[in-house]
Amino acid sequence: MRYRLTFVVGLALGYVLGTKAGRERYEQLKKSARQVAQNPAVRNTAESAAQQGRQFAGKAYHAVSDKVGDRMPESVAGRVRSLRDRNAHSAGSDDWGTSHP
Repeated sequence: MRYRLTFVVGLALGYVLGTKAGRERYEQLKKSARQVAQNPAVRNTAESAAQQGRQFAGKAYHAVSDKVGDRMPESVAGRVRSLRDRNAHSAGSDDWGTSHP
């Protein structure tokens, strides 16, 4: 019961504080977030991080598939091989439309 009461009090407090800040403060925060997201330094850093993540994921994928490949059922191993072949021959983009250098 104590947890429910704490939750309800927190919910009411959040509602009151949120309505006091109002739409103006929301718009101000939204504008600030958009400015940060459009900053060229932030965008370059995010792209670099994404590129490194793709490289690490690729290395991990190959390491795991090489070690586990012999222990998998043939149906799964065949699917992994087909995915590996497809990725090797892709035109630099994945299923989500993002490109890889």
